[in-house]
Amino acid sequence: MNGLKTILIVEDNPDDLALTLRALKGHNVANKIVEAHDGVEALDYLFGTGAHAGRDLREQPQLVLLDLKLPKVDGLEVLRRMRSDPRTRLLSVVILTSSDEEKDVVNGYALGANSFVRKPVDFNQFAESVRQLGCYWLLINEPPPPCAGIP
Repeated sequence: MNGLKTILIVEDNPDDLALTLRALKGHNVANKIVEAHDGVEALDYLFGTGAHAGRDLREQPQLVLLDLKLPKVDGLEVLRRMRSDPRTRLLSVVILTSSDEEKDVVNGYALGANSFVRKPVDFNQFAESVRQLGCYWLLINEPPPPCAGIP
């Protein structure tokens, strides 16, 4: 394993993805960023299928920033599948979405999200939110050891 802390960003909106990348890189928050533009790409990356077949699954992201409104497979289904598999059950997942629906907050937490953050509309507020997320989840939070969830 290479020791780099990886963030998986699951976001279909190119503008929101660009803002997130800009905010992370501007604050030197992440060593490695992997992008998934829909739920299928995210699941392929996490489970080493499709375009990511053969990927070393011992190298999982330390943080998943997950949008909810995704094409092909929505964010809640991605989260459901992550939490149902021992290889990804303990990964830190932050729902980062523009949704302001209470049911999305409730369902996200019920499915095992570690945090739920609404995307601020203002770029500076958005950048600061992403910076704080990165600092907390990559520097302060103590994640479980690799493979801890695998029986």
